Amino acid sequence: MDEQQSVLSFLGAAGTVTGSAHLVERAGGRILVDCGLYQGERRWRRLNWEPFAVAPESIDAVVITHAHLDHCGYLPVLVRDGFAGPVWLTESTAALAAIVLRDSGHLNEREAQFARAGGYSRHDPPLPLYTLADAERAVARFRPVGYGDDVEIADGIRAVLSPAGHVLGSAAVQVQAGASRVLFSGDLGRPAHPVLAPRAAPLDARTVVIESTYGDRVHSPSGSHHAELAASVRRTLARGGSVLLAAFAIDRTVLVLMELAELMRTGAIPAVPVVADSPMALAALDVYRAAATRGELRPGIGPDLVDLPTLRLARTPEESMALNEPGAPCIVVSASGMASGGRVVHHLRHWLPDRLSCVVLTGFQAPGTRGRALVDGAREVKIQGRYVPVRAEVIQDEGFSVHADADELLDWLRAMPRPPASVYVVHGEEHAALALADRVRQELDCAVTVPRRGEKVLLD
Repeated sequence: MDEQQSVLSFLGAAGTVTGSAHLVERAGGRILVDCGLYQGERRWRRLNWEPFAVAPESIDAVVITHAHLDHCGYLPVLVRDGFAGPVWLTESTAALAAIVLRDSGHLNEREAQFARAGGYSRHDPPLPLYTLADAERAVARFRPVGYGDDVEIADGIRAVLSPAGHVLGSAAVQVQAGASRVLFSGDLGRPAHPVLAPRAAPLDARTVVIESTYGDRVHSPSGSHHAELAASVRRTLARGGSVLLAAFAIDRTVLVLMELAELMRTGAIPAVPVVADSPMALAALDVYRAAATRGELRPGIGPDLVDLPTLRLARTPEESMALNEPGAPCIVVSASGMASGGRVVHHLRHWLPDRLSCVVLTGFQAPGTRGRALVDGAREVKIQGRYVPVRAEVIQDEGFSVHADADELLDWLRAMPRPPASVYVVHGEEHAALALADRVRQELDCAVTVPRRGEKVLLD
């Protein structure tokens, strides 16, 4: 490689909506932007078990855009397999990612134990992808940095993080490698997040790598989906059933609890018990409260984020298991958001066969996840080695989404100090990525590509 030339490689989130990982190289330096876990379809999840595309020990540093598993969840494997450099991220992302990785390590260990006891794994013995101890070693490599700080993260490579407005601490990342600049969107939020300060205008770069989760659609007007949620809650409670909301622990659970409080305050739904059943979500709520105390949230949002008198917390496994048969109508909010892991799984096993119950999926459901199967009308789903009939009412409420839609992604690109020369569309299902690429090509008149996994390009 020419000493002055910089190269960008697409190691993940190419052709799919998970597994974000992008490598920037120049003579003397090699850095990774995001180090995400593949989720969803088995053909993608298998990649988590394969050797990483480059030797982990050859990577000088990692920059993490935000704390969701598909952007940080592979870090424990990378560290275990030889990466020994710093992991740069914002202070709030560091706090949230520590929670996420520790929980993921614990769940990996527990799933391996369940598979061993149940005999439903193809492997003998079934092993976790990584352990809690691996997660702790990854967390130890965190190096928090402030928004706007210009940091040298490797020899000849610098990075600046700016607010992305997706979840607390989320950032777009401008990387300068020699004379080349490339801007990574991470996951972009909407202009009006209910809790977070608005995303920042994008920094200058000749090359942009942009997500496309909602690249082929535009969100419905605010509140329309929550009307459907309110109707389903009323309907379920009237027939004597309970409502299970599957919500991501990071950010989403806070927004769901705030909306339930508002629906009760206005009389849109009855005042019934609401149980938050996710230790990770409760820990994340504390991080949000601390950020509010520091004045980092939207103006007017203080530490008392959730004013919900009927709220109670299920902290212990015993309290969680008791919710499988709640005894009286209630609303349970539990992780994970795509019904793929965490406490929500054992609730689904008991609630899905019950015609009185309602399951609400709050946001995007990646292909291959249990949540996507439910949205697509599956009559049975596999849970811990057994198929469970789906008799409960199932609805999807995408009104909680904090992903920018196609119009909002274009608005972000248009706000750049000058039009980019090249745009690479990643982190989306194929049809979403191609749709966004077409719009960018038509409206910005620049080179636009949906890259293949493993593809390398030179940076301007």
